[in-house]
Amino acid sequence: MTKTLLLDCGSGGRASQRLINELFLSHFDNPVLRTLDDAAKLDIKGPIAMGTDGYTVAPPFFPGGNIGTLAIHGTVNDVSMLGARPRYLTCSFILEEGLDLELLERIVASMGEAARNAGVLIVSGDTKVVPRGMCDKLFITTAGVGEILVDPAPSGSSARPGDAILVSGAVGDHGLAVLGQRDSLSFLQGVESDSAALNRMVERLVLEVGDIHVLRDPTRGGLATTLNEIAGQSGVVCMLEEEHIPLHDAVRSGCDVLGLDPLYLANEGKLLCFLPEEKAEAALAVMRSDPHGGEAARIGTVYAPEAPSRPGQVILKTPIGGKRLLSMLEGDQLPRIC
Repeated sequence: MTKTLLLDCGSGGRASQRLINELFLSHFDNPVLRTLDDAAKLDIKGPIAMGTDGYTVAPPFFPGGNIGTLAIHGTVNDVSMLGARPRYLTCSFILEEGLDLELLERIVASMGEAARNAGVLIVSGDTKVVPRGMCDKLFITTAGVGEILVDPAPSGSSARPGDAILVSGAVGDHGLAVLGQRDSLSFLQGVESDSAALNRMVERLVLEVGDIHVLRDPTRGGLATTLNEIAGQSGVVCMLEEEHIPLHDAVRSGCDVLGLDPLYLANEGKLLCFLPEEKAEAALAVMRSDPHGGEAARIGTVYAPEAPSRPGQVILKTPIGGKRLLSMLEGDQLPRIC
């Protein structure tokens, strides 16, 4: 292998085989992938959940993770949000000619470790090498499948009046961490991405607590946008208590300096959970016992729409008793963060 990526590595010939065998297979190795067939033979019974996502993060490394770990965690979490146990992932790489192969190997190695920690197998994939300037270092697309564990499965259209709204931890860390690294903002050095796989937390919620109506990870667009999506799908009103929304001091102060609203910043290791009021404390106990849920909190309640409110609205109660409407994000506060 050379020190930088050559166009030959995307030719499908010997250079491609060396890249696959010496780099990807060495870090992703498992019995399913090892066959190196064009598709993977999987063993899944019953209803399945499937998700796919693309990652174009700049810069590719940031405090708390990198584009590779984000690709694993993001797809594992997307599949999990249907109350499923993720089993298998595929990944596709678009790589720029001249890419430092040491950098690529660091990313691939971290992906392999993230998949093993989440208990999933990377079973198939593809690589394409494009000429210099045709992409920014590397783009990654992952897809995942898993077994749905409960019926009915959680859905964004299943929120009901009276449901408690829970979040598994502090919000806004990921978006601000990537921005701080990209623009070398020294006052954000203490902010780290929350990127993490939440599948084990989800499995405990759906099997031990049960009757989970909605699960969703508030990624692009953040908490406020995700809640707007759920409220719209379900035709309900979400009423939030601002003082109960967990937020790290470094994120709060960083957003104050930059003029950003942390409720619209991406998260990559948090989930929203809607479930009946009487099960809220049990769900919070499960979340708080998980390594990624220590700051879990109840942040609001679901209501049936009554004038002057309308279906699909998200309303924030401020600590001084006022109310403001949290609308859907318009545009993109921070591009290329996931």
